[in-house]
Amino acid sequence: MKTRFSTLVGLKKNAMQKSERIVQNANKNFLNAKETLRESLAELQNIPMLQQGVVSDFLANRILLDSQRSVISHNESWVEYAQKELLEAKEQLKRDMIEYEKFNYLELQEMEKILQARKLQETKDLDEVALMIYSKKQIL
Repeated sequence: MKTRFSTLVGLKKNAMQKSERIVQNANKNFLNAKETLRESLAELQNIPMLQQGVVSDFLANRILLDSQRSVISHNESWVEYAQKELLEAKEQLKRDMIEYEKFNYLELQEMEKILQARKLQETKDLDEVALMIYSKKQIL
């Protein structure tokens, strides 16, 4: 049954589904960022700590450690960004769900009014038919 809210409900449902897909993608991005950070931290643990050797080996080791720390820092900022993006996507989904539910409720209320009006009209029609039949029987 079509109401004046039917098209709005359809639009709001599409917006809500789009927000759900965005949340799924943001969640996937966040999980990827966390996994990459975990891997970079594990990689830092795998770098050997030199106790003796030539200065060039110590410098190379230090550059390697600094490079890995830079990667970790980058991955930490990526995790923070992905987490923020996920929270924003969830908030947008929440707003879209509220809008959808609001218009869906209005549509259901409108349908109930239409059904009530139809029932009332049907009752009136049946009463009129019964009255006609009764009056015919009275005449005969």
